[in-house]
Amino acid sequence: MAAADLAPQELRILVAVADEGGFSTAAVRLGATQSAVSHAVRGIERKLGVVLFERGRFGARPTPAGERAAAHARRVLRMLEALAADVRDADTGESSGPLRIAAFRSAALHLLPPALERLAERHPGVEVTVTVVRELGAGTAGEVAAGRADLGIATLSGPPPAGLVGGVLLQEPYSLVHPAGHRDPRALPLVDWAENCGSYTRAWWAAQDWIPAATVSAEDDGAVLSMVGSGLGMAIMPALSLTGAPPAVEITDLGPDRPHRSVGYVTTRELATTAAVRALIRTLRSLRTPTPERAESQVREV
Repeated sequence: MAAADLAPQELRILVAVADEGGFSTAAVRLGATQSAVSHAVRGIERKLGVVLFERGRFGARPTPAGERAAAHARRVLRMLEALAADVRDADTGESSGPLRIAAFRSAALHLLPPALERLAERHPGVEVTVTVVRELGAGTAGEVAAGRADLGIATLSGPPPAGLVGGVLLQEPYSLVHPAGHRDPRALPLVDWAENCGSYTRAWWAAQDWIPAATVSAEDDGAVLSMVGSGLGMAIMPALSLTGAPPAVEITDLGPDRPHRSVGYVTTRELATTAAVRALIRTLRSLRTPTPERAESQVREV
């Protein structure tokens, strides 16, 4: 036997065990017995010729091969769903079926809502779910690569990761954010959060001798804005994070050499051809803007 002999139900079992971290919990999810799930996994491992899970008191932990196999299984199962939806859509001319989106926080708050509203108006049959993912490590692109999302709204610093395709939606500039009316905001301590200032701005950031090391580390950009508005410090933040910034903060342009962050989408090659994903990409592109409107209206020059 070979991997080509794997049936959809075997793929579902593989994904369930990887997701649940154990045979018994996967069995509950699948409505099967633990022995049946364990037997099925052993059969899958024989077909693939590799151990997919480490067994122990902790349950069943995917090996590196198991992680890769589960990612492929999720993507294959998703394509079977997409096949059914696209066949129906070919007759109706509509886009329908599930659409799973992974987005980092500021994109989920400020970029996606108008796009999803328009998508719902044009394609009411598309069933959207959104997962907010911290843009650290693999980030939203990792969710797509692992088969847990169909499309990710991601920060891009170059071509998409191997096996994925994508494109830039907007370039958001960074600005200095500080308590409104402060006479010398650059003298304030720096408030920051882990997702800020990736490789996109690192060189610029290192060249600024006026930016101190962060003395306050917040959970996310919303917490940073709250702290800055309370007078606890200043921050360097991208435009999406500043959409709808409160009156207690002031946004100052960092000048012509200010850094920018590329925000775009990533998806798999196979899902890029499906009607629902194509409809969302078209909608995102139709709404994109170089600088989010609310943030731009608040920016003043140094």
